[in-house]
Amino acid sequence: MTVLSHPRPLLVDRALRDARRWCIGHTIDDRPALAHAVRVAVTIGDHVAAPEPALIAAALLHDVPDFAPPGEHLYRTLIEDYGLEVPRIIAALHAEHQALDQPDPPILVEDAAVVLASTADKIVALTSLLRRARASGDVTDFFSRRPTLLALLPYFRAYSSACRRHAPASLAAALEAVLHLLDGATSNVHPRAAR
Repeated sequence: MTVLSHPRPLLVDRALRDARRWCIGHTIDDRPALAHAVRVAVTIGDHVAAPEPALIAAALLHDVPDFAPPGEHLYRTLIEDYGLEVPRIIAALHAEHQALDQPDPPILVEDAAVVLASTADKIVALTSLLRRARASGDVTDFFSRRPTLLALLPYFRAYSSACRRHAPASLAAALEAVLHLLDGATSNVHPRAAR
């Protein structure tokens, strides 16, 4: 039984409905964005006993700031529909995603709910990346064309180390495991610009 199995809390039902609406037509890691959102929510449920419905709702909706139509007052809508906790977690994850595009992104692990969602998001995204690399037929070439990702590997390792004290042991271990696989897959990679 997963966190999305029936019966599920009304808040989670609403978030799944809204995630379907906002994610439609968008992709993450070459798959429908909704699939990514569901995987993040399920990953949390796999490692956290009885997660709060607000955490699962936020996981389902964590990428909607990138998908909401221009002019939509997203956070006002989220507060009206979900209260304060869900949009707070979403805003923190969105800020973290944006920080990854900057030099030296901060490693923030003080907020337990955000750590749970962020760690699950990283597990899902990095696992998907490894799957795509293997499916490409040339793992080395796949990663050599992603210098930005390679530059972020020290950040992901540092985050993994920092989150160990703030996340359930199995969730932290799952992130460490995927990073170990990623380290192995990229050990002989020399970044180059895409042609």
